[in-house]
Amino acid sequence: MPQDLDGVTMERHLLERLLAGDDEASAAALAALRSGATYDVWDTAHPAAQHAGVFAIRRRHMRRRGVEPLGLERMVRLLREHGRPVRGGLIESVDQKRTFLIYFTEDGSTLVACARFQRWAEPSPL
Repeated sequence: MPQDLDGVTMERHLLERLLAGDDEASAAALAALRSGATYDVWDTAHPAAQHAGVFAIRRRHMRRRGVEPLGLERMVRLLREHGRPVRGGLIESVDQKRTFLIYFTEDGSTLVACARFQRWAEPSPL
C-alpha cells in the first residue's frame, strides 16, 4: 500500500495533485493514474545523485538499443540539480505496458522528476 514517511497512506488524489506538472512524462503519469493505474510510493529516501548516476548509465544502454524513455534525460538532469535525498515510486499502467518512475522531495510534498518506461516483451517462440 502506498505510504508516506509517517506510514500514512499516500492518497491517490494527493499523488494526482503532485503530478500536475507541465512536462510530458508527468502528464502521461497523471493520465495513467486517473485511468486506474496502480502505484506505490516508497517510504524511504536516498541521495538524488545515486539515482541520477544509475539512470544516466541506463539511458546510455537504452540509447544503444534505440530506446528513449519519455522524460528520462530530463529526470536525470532534475535529480542532479535537486542534490538532496528523494523518495521514489512507481506507477504501473492498467495494461502493464508502461511504468512511470517518480521521484519526490524527501518529505513527499513536491514532485522532483518523472519518466515513462515502455515495457517490451520478447516475441513468443510459438
